[in-house]
Amino acid sequence: MPGNAVFRIRPAQVEDAPAVAKHRVEMFRDMGRIASDDTATALKDASLALIHEWLAGGGYVGWLAEPVARPGLVVGGAGVQLRPMLPRPSADGRTLVAGPEAYVMNVYVERAWRRRGVATLLMEYILGYVRERRLRRVTLHATPEGRPLYEKLGFVATNELRLG
Repeated sequence: MPGNAVFRIRPAQVEDAPAVAKHRVEMFRDMGRIASDDTATALKDASLALIHEWLAGGGYVGWLAEPVARPGLVVGGAGVQLRPMLPRPSADGRTLVAGPEAYVMNVYVERAWRRRGVATLLMEYILGYVRERRLRRVTLHATPEGRPLYEKLGFVATNELRLG
């Protein structure tokens, strides 16, 4: 996996579910999608049980970033939700693609630690994981702030639509 002398990336464990849920809330808060502290609390509570369950069962695989000089201080995180997919034709229509889809989610770096390569490092771990498991489809939703990073890593806009 990629290395960095400043940050250590480690796999998220079940006991890290509160940190992942906290980052999820802060991510949506930064995007302006949380209107009140009540909404933030509700999101954290609703996410915590599922994150715990998915980390335990393997439906969510995550990584956390800690400064090497401050072990145990989680300053960022990211993960993938493994979504089952029915077999489908490949882009060229000649073969079938099977297996789960990796949906990248919860990419978040605490404000004081941004612009130091943490998100790039986390994404490199995710892409390494995806390559090792030969997952053929990787999707994510990007904020305007995150879009340049994802484009640099090879992500492209698609024709996906959303209702609601």
